[in-house]
Amino acid sequence: MKQQLFISFLNFLNILVLTNQKGEEQTTLSTNEDGGVSNTNNTDVSYDDYGFAPCQLSVPGLNSLCLMVVYIIVFVFSIVGNSVVMFVVCTMKKNRTSTDIYLMHLAMADFLFCLTLPFYAADSHFGWIFGNFLCKLLSGFQEVSVYSGVFLLACISVDRYFAIVRATRRLFSHHMLVKVICGVVWLVAGVLSLPVAIKKEKIYADDLGIDICYENITGESSERWRISIRVLRHTVGFFLPLVVMAVCYSWTVVTLFHTRNHRKYKVMRVILTVVLAFFICWLPHNVSVLIDTLMRGGSLPEGSCETRYSVEMMLEVTQVLAFMHCGVNPVLYAFIGEKFRNQLLLALYKHGLISKRVWVSCRKGSLNSTASVKSRNTSVSM
Repeated sequence: MKQQLFISFLNFLNILVLTNQKGEEQTTLSTNEDGGVSNTNNTDVSYDDYGFAPCQLSVPGLNSLCLMVVYIIVFVFSIVGNSVVMFVVCTMKKNRTSTDIYLMHLAMADFLFCLTLPFYAADSHFGWIFGNFLCKLLSGFQEVSVYSGVFLLACISVDRYFAIVRATRRLFSHHMLVKVICGVVWLVAGVLSLPVAIKKEKIYADDLGIDICYENITGESSERWRISIRVLRHTVGFFLPLVVMAVCYSWTVVTLFHTRNHRKYKVMRVILTVVLAFFICWLPHNVSVLIDTLMRGGSLPEGSCETRYSVEMMLEVTQVLAFMHCGVNPVLYAFIGEKFRNQLLLALYKHGLISKRVWVSCRKGSLNSTASVKSRNTSVSM
């Protein structure tokens, strides 16, 4: 009996201590959507409904060997697929269109992104073991590739709009103009990625016991800076290009319905599929980050530990889905684009990698489709 009373008294003291600690200024480590942690005060720590203990926000089972294997598999498929796309477009000399050039730069953006995956695969299991320079460089690569990818998709939507709706293909298909636009896209993407690349550093996380690659922002304005970066990603890097694509493709689809031209429908089929794949992969992650940003900024209530844990779970899972996007487009080209397959077979035949009999037999089934899309309004993905 005395022993039970003594244990109850200790539990009561423990509750008092935890309650007092809740009101004190402490420094802790909270997870973010990039899988890292940041130094923040206790306002970023979520407590349970009774306010006795901080919430455990780490997501078990995701930062593991299984996640590392997934990233490596995506890396292999992405680096092979995007290399094939760039190879096919580079082998085209006479039939290369403006859309082909945009798609090649899109493949370059995905290729650049996939180069970072082996490092983040190791980071998910071992922590950041690659030093401060690679932390900054690879973070910048990821930012540049994401910005340039969505900007290039917006450029493709504008290109399709002028080609089909406005019928002003000659002006906007000039290769030099298209190359200048792509150069501007990469330049703007590089400038927008500088804040993240500069602030990212290798930091030792005491609570985790490992090194991490995270934005080293301290002081009272740290959370304000982090939210500003997120808002920039949401607006300039996602939602504004989304508006451009929605307007352009809406007008284009309406025009195609009125013309009843099956050839133009084939021209749009792969492009719309590529855009749809982009949003399936990236929209859930952007929505998850937006919810987390609103909760951190106070626009949405943080709620209970279950709410915070659900948000952290969404951030982790949707990030994996977003990272997988860099290997999706080549698969779409191969399965949907007949001209892409024919151009790839032709390139392999010219370089002596396949025989003429294999080239003819594989190409025979789509000769009629290829002959119908040889105009300047087509692209290699079709």
